[in-house]
Amino acid sequence: MRSVMGDLFHQLEDLSTSNWFYLVIFVIAYLDSMIPIVPSETMVILGGVAAGQGDLALPLVVLCGAAGAFCGDTTAYLIGRHFSPWLRAHVFNKPKGQARLEWANEQLRKRGGVLLLTARFIPGGRTVVTFSSGMTRQPFRRFVLFIAIAGTCWALYASLLGYVGGKTFTNNHFVAFLVAFGCALAVSAVIELVRKAREKRREHRTASVEQETAKT
Repeated sequence: MRSVMGDLFHQLEDLSTSNWFYLVIFVIAYLDSMIPIVPSETMVILGGVAAGQGDLALPLVVLCGAAGAFCGDTTAYLIGRHFSPWLRAHVFNKPKGQARLEWANEQLRKRGGVLLLTARFIPGGRTVVTFSSGMTRQPFRRFVLFIAIAGTCWALYASLLGYVGGKTFTNNHFVAFLVAFGCALAVSAVIELVRKAREKRREHRTASVEQETAKT
């Protein structure tokens, strides 16, 4: 497995020094909005590493990542809006998928734009949220505004992680990528932990209010 991963990384490393990698970043970021197993952070971070070592231009890496994320999220919204019955029957038909969909619907009702911003930084979470936004017919203009902000911030942070790593480990792409990718995973984990902690506090407050109401 280590050998396979090493070979794959070296192939991506070679590709990341080419201008074609801008297109790869856009396409992968686009697909990741609908297929969460596609590693968009990986591509953007690799682009940042290459930019840090002088092979690519950082502004173009950010632009391609943000544009791909924006177009992918918009496509997911439109699919959710126009093909909701099919998605419920074939994509979110399992109990886990249904639970995620119900959670996203409830959170969109309560938090709306804030959820769109934070979900972009949680792999898999953004897919459910964008589809749910279309399926629940969230206002399109409002949706577009928040995903544009979220996609830009996401592309900027991922590419900068790679850029700093590329600058720090100039002669070792692999170490630069590992450090940057590890930081990206840590950020996603912290965001998810904070979200869960806040959700538990809200549930606790709601339960307390209900108990007080019942007593009175």
